[in-house]
Amino acid sequence: MQVIRWQKETPPQEQELRERMQQDGLSPYAWSNGPGESYAVHNHSYQKVLYCVRGSIRFVLPDQTDDTDTPRAIDLAPGDCMILPAGVRHSAYVGGRGVTCLEAPRY
Repeated sequence: MQVIRWQKETPPQEQELRERMQQDGLSPYAWSNGPGESYAVHNHSYQKVLYCVRGSIRFVLPDQTDDTDTPRAIDLAPGDCMILPAGVRHSAYVGGRGVTCLEAPRY
């Protein structure tokens, strides 16, 4: 699991993130969800590369816990990138303003 935080002061443009992914040999697609939508715990057979374009989203990793058995949570804001290894179980919760993401599988 890797999280790369957006370092620039201005939010990213979707095209900039798309080009960044394409330069890495990925074929990204965009998706959006409304405020408060969620995804139940699941996993993927491929490495998931995801950029948050607009809004926010929280990923919860139920199998990675801290000393109090609280699952690890990863909050993504515009420009943040998450690289999720194949097979890692996760759920997701969309923030109060919805979310738009660019995502691509890496096999």
